[in-house]
Amino acid sequence: MPHHFLVASTDLQTSALLAEIGAALLALGVIAFIASRLKFSVVPLYLLMGLALGEGGLLPLSLSEEFMTTGAQIGAIMLLLLLGLEYSSYDLSKAFKERKSAGLVDFLANAIPGFVVAILLGWGVGAAMALAGITYVSSSGIGAQLIKEMGFRRSEVSKRAVGILVFEDLALAPYLPLLTSVVLGVSAVSGLISVSIALVITGLVILLSFRGSSKLVKILDPNVPGGLLLTVFGAALLAAGLADLIGFSGVVAAFLLGLLLTGEIAETARAKLGPIRDIFAAIFFLFFGISTDPADIPAVLPLALLLSILGIAGKYVVGWWVTRDMSDKSSALRVTGFLIPRGEFSMVIAALAAPIVIGFELQALTLTYVLITAFCASLLLRFTRSSLERK
Repeated sequence: MPHHFLVASTDLQTSALLAEIGAALLALGVIAFIASRLKFSVVPLYLLMGLALGEGGLLPLSLSEEFMTTGAQIGAIMLLLLLGLEYSSYDLSKAFKERKSAGLVDFLANAIPGFVVAILLGWGVGAAMALAGITYVSSSGIGAQLIKEMGFRRSEVSKRAVGILVFEDLALAPYLPLLTSVVLGVSAVSGLISVSIALVITGLVILLSFRGSSKLVKILDPNVPGGLLLTVFGAALLAAGLADLIGFSGVVAAFLLGLLLTGEIAETARAKLGPIRDIFAAIFFLFFGISTDPADIPAVLPLALLLSILGIAGKYVVGWWVTRDMSDKSSALRVTGFLIPRGEFSMVIAALAAPIVIGFELQALTLTYVLITAFCASLLLRFTRSSLERK
């Protein structure tokens, strides 16, 4: 076969692939506009689009698996990096002091039901740990987006919701390495070492951000936005990659890196990295939808509905608990709305634990669960919006 024919054939394949990726990103952008107009979270719409474009969907596309996988990994890293940039060690210490009891209530009301359901289904302890994590952790990404859309960024209601979100995210620092150890079938000693490493790293980062953050960011200049963007973005990817190599969660490492940056540096980094986060986060949710066969959803729908009912009730208990001293009783519903959605971490856990859940499509269950909770949260907040007083 002539060489020029092979080159032409490869060019055609590359061009077709670029066209498909471009069309997918264009469609994601249109969906984001639609979601904004409807005042709905865009995440469930991204997931639905992924279902439509994946195998068994309405319009299956042969998108590059390598591109989608890498893009999805970067998306998860960016979601957590930007979340870390939103907080300071002072915020974290205050959240722990003020929300310790709420953290326990949250765990009992949301993690335990997931664990019990998995045990009753006969999935085993490892899979029960995974389902407990899926039902426990609210989506910081969706929650933050809903707070922004509803105009509550600087309100007392949002502060209390964010305190819970931060508490949950940091609880994942020891949880993810432990779950990874269970999935890989390593010894209890190795699992204990992984968790210990996670706790030590988390403690050191928080200590550094308290005492030495000003020294760490001296070389970073917010007046050189291009250099700042490349430095922070590159450091997040490097930290995540190295963390995964030593058995620590890469996405949690990115979150902790974000905590180290404060003040003007953090504000500039957020502004410059926000658009990149939005692109790769969209790819992350799209990839999860594409990797799920729509034909698996009917079988998991009853369980997803049960978990959603339990999850909404559990988050309402938390919302009531953290707002019980507020005179406006509708505040509990608003906090509940921000905490109901499950999202990025639930899907990360599902992808990690899928191999140990035998005879059940955990990813399909999680995607359906995320869709239901995200839609319910948007509906609840829209329902209460007319009577909202932003305070």
